Amino acid sequence: MAKRGGFPGGMPGNMNNLMKQAQRMQRQMEEAQKELEEKEITATAGGGAVEVTVSGKREITKIKLSEEVVDPDDVEMLEDLIMAATNEAFRQLDEFSSASMSKITGGIGGGLGGLPF
Repeated sequence: MAKRGGFPGGMPGNMNNLMKQAQRMQRQMEEAQKELEEKEITATAGGGAVEVTVSGKREITKIKLSEEVVDPDDVEMLEDLIMAATNEAFRQLDEFSSASMSKITGGIGGGLGGLPF
């Protein structure tokens, strides 16, 4: 008769497989995080008059302005265009990040955003 309550020889097969899957997922998430940090996203506003590039580390790395958008009498419009392009770049970065994590987690990534791996 089999002994109840114990696991002779270590973890049961299912638990061992779960641990291997979790370790593999952690490695994949670390790789995805590294890829994200190396990624650059560029977005435009004003029909391309303002171009903003952000890194995966959420830092603005480049701003390019067309001469025609630099009007000393309408600084507010330029400010709005820079803000719009920057927000769009960050939105695209978030979308890329979510898609990358979703591939790894199989769509259960919603609750994993705060995990350290």
